[in-house]
Amino acid sequence: METLVTRSRLDRLTASLSNSNLDAVILNPGPTLKYLTGLNFHLMERPVVLFVAPGRDPVLVLPELELPKVDLFPFKIQGVAYGENPAEWDDAFTKAVRSLGLDAKRIGVEPRQLRLLEFRHVRAGAPEADFPDATDVLAELRLRKDKAEVDSMRRAVKIAQDALESTLPRIKTGMTEREVASELVMQLLKHGSESEMPFAPIVSAGPNSANPHASPSERKLQVGDLLVVDWGAAYDGYISDLTRTFAVGEVDEEFKKIHKIVQEANAAGRAAAKPGVLCADVDKAARDVIENAGYGKYFTHRTGHGIGMEGHEAPYIRGDNMQILEPGMAFTVEPGIYLTNRNGVRIEDNMVITGNGAESLSDIPREIRVVG
Repeated sequence: METLVTRSRLDRLTASLSNSNLDAVILNPGPTLKYLTGLNFHLMERPVVLFVAPGRDPVLVLPELELPKVDLFPFKIQGVAYGENPAEWDDAFTKAVRSLGLDAKRIGVEPRQLRLLEFRHVRAGAPEADFPDATDVLAELRLRKDKAEVDSMRRAVKIAQDALESTLPRIKTGMTEREVASELVMQLLKHGSESEMPFAPIVSAGPNSANPHASPSERKLQVGDLLVVDWGAAYDGYISDLTRTFAVGEVDEEFKKIHKIVQEANAAGRAAAKPGVLCADVDKAARDVIENAGYGKYFTHRTGHGIGMEGHEAPYIRGDNMQILEPGMAFTVEPGIYLTNRNGVRIEDNMVITGNGAESLSDIPREIRVVG
């Protein structure tokens, strides 16, 4: 990750701040801080917060034990360290705020990432400040992936696909969903995934496969089940997020039918993706296939979501999103049909918008395959 990070990322952020109604943003450990710095900070009981304001060197509040990391930043920063006594931590935040003149200013925050722990200390240092939502500014920073980022995502996809192909021959009727998930996790690690994976694999069969976000259970695979496997790998801080659906032995004709419909919807969504197209139109392309086949009410979620350093980020591929796709944007196409208490199907690929179209980073077979 360190090799991907340059001063230009900070420059892009500060330029965005200069064109917004924000005087600064604060970042705690998470994907955006790592994107900006290339460094890993632990999300722990000791707060770590980076203050970024246009025209000034950023200020990092951190525990003394992590102070050497200041020298690893790809740009100049000021470190404000604190000791082990929590009663003294507010003083460090007050010093950071004063050094940037941020009290009574507008300090943007990431609501999905910033904890109450960090917020309380920042507010103690800047009691007169406002703290507006900076989601849009920060999402814009990471929205368009460069070649190095796409290469890392491509590698994460290959790791995931190779791991699943190594797992499939080991799946047998009578295994539990958890046993299959455990084997898949082991194969992901063997094939090169970082140990901190983007999410725990979803392995769901039969009635459980009709729940899009099921957790692997002790239910045993049975002949006639559809088996949904939603999994991903992490490489150099970037992730993959894929889904394929399999048949456990012979399955009913209707289940083969809905698999074929979802496969066609996935293809339609992928084909619709290109520069200048609305996110909503990619959703519509996939959704129309399922609705025209009479299963529209069984497709219960958006067609996709952005991917990169997080499993869910902008852009979101849903029917009300008028965002225009541009080169470098990366996202999933994952239509599904879920027949409650019976079986479900989802097929998910990872896409990146190119100069004149879109590339699927994933190519593991999409047609139904028999396991067990």
